[in-house]
Amino acid sequence: MALDYNTRFAARTGTATQAEIDQGLRAYMLKVYNYMASGVALTGIIALLSSPTSSFGVLAPMFYQMGADGSVQPSMLVWISMFATLGIVFFLSFRINKMSAAAAQGTFWAYAALNGIWLSTIFLTYTDASIVRVFFISAGAFAGLSLFGYTTKKDLSGLGTFLIMGLIGILIASVVNIFLGSPMIYFIVSVAGVLIFAGLTAYDTQKIKDMYFEGDHSEIAAKKSVMGALTLYLDFINLFIMLLRLFGERR
Repeated sequence: MALDYNTRFAARTGTATQAEIDQGLRAYMLKVYNYMASGVALTGIIALLSSPTSSFGVLAPMFYQMGADGSVQPSMLVWISMFATLGIVFFLSFRINKMSAAAAQGTFWAYAALNGIWLSTIFLTYTDASIVRVFFISAGAFAGLSLFGYTTKKDLSGLGTFLIMGLIGILIASVVNIFLGSPMIYFIVSVAGVLIFAGLTAYDTQKIKDMYFEGDHSEIAAKKSVMGALTLYLDFINLFIMLLRLFGERR
C-alpha cells in the first residue's frame, strides 16, 4: 500500500512539522489551481472576443474572413495560433529548468491567449448555449476528479502508462478519421477521450501533489506551479472539447 503523501513529505524533509508540510502543500496546490483557472479564464475571454458569431467578437475581423455568400472562414492567423500553442507546450516542457519563474508564467499566459484564438472556432460549429452548458459540466467533472486525485490514498501511478497509451491511440485515430470521415470513429474517439482525460485529471493531480517538496527554493516551487497548472489546463480543455463533441448542439 502506498504511504500517505504527507508522511512521505515529512520523511524527505526531516525538519518540517506535519502542520507546516500541510500548510505548504495547500499553498502550493492553491497556486497551481489559481494559475490553471486564470489560464482557462483568459482563454475563454480571448475566444469570446475572437468569435465571429458573438456580439463581443471585436477581434473577429482579425481572425475570420467573410465570404460573399455570408460564410465565415478562419484566417491564416487562426491556424498559426494553433501550431504556435503546440510549440509553446514543447518549449515549456524542455526549457522550464533554464527559464525564470516570471518568464515561465508569461509563457503560460501567452499560451492561454493563443489557445483562445483557435478555440474561438467552436462558436462556428456549436451554439453558444450548448458551449456554456458543456463548459459548466466540464468544470464540475474536473473539480470532482481533481479532488479525488488530491485526496485519495490509493497510488494512481500505475494508471499513467495506460492513459498515455490511450491518449496516443485517440490521437492516431483522430488523424486517420480526418481522411475517413467516419461518424462511428468520431463517436468512439470522443467517448474514449472523455474517459482518458477524466483519468488523467485525477492522475495528474496526484502527480503534481507528489512533486511538492517543502524544501524547494521559491523559484523552483513557482516553476513547478506553472508546469502543474499547464498540465491541469490541458486536461480540462481536452475534457471540455471531448464532452462538447458528444453533447454540444450544432448550429
